Amino acid sequence: MKDQSNSLKWFFFLVGIVATVAYRIIIVLNFYDPLWVKVSWYVGTIGFIFYFGYLYTIQSKRMKLAVKYNLFEVVEKSKIRGKSKEALEYLVRSNATSKARWNSAIIFILSVLALLVGFFLDFG
Repeated sequence: MKDQSNSLKWFFFLVGIVATVAYRIIIVLNFYDPLWVKVSWYVGTIGFIFYFGYLYTIQSKRMKLAVKYNLFEVVEKSKIRGKSKEALEYLVRSNATSKARWNSAIIFILSVLALLVGFFLDFG
């Protein structure tokens, strides 16, 4: 299980920040130039495609690892006790049962669809 490089993590973190800022700044750009609204919208939408696609991949990998290596049972049988065990159980359970990856998948899919519609409306 090789972990992602720090530079790749930073890249996707920054992509997510840029995409979020690009969407939020549209409200201000509406008072200026419609071209900049479109540029900002495309930057935000493409950024969300990258960011949420990456996030879905990471969340799915965490879930699959918890199931594949039966981490529920491993934690249960471990000699760890008290708050540390509760914390570890929570981490394993939340990674394996979280619906967050579906939220990421839906945002990814809707962003792809929005980008396609945007291209069609702007250039088709």
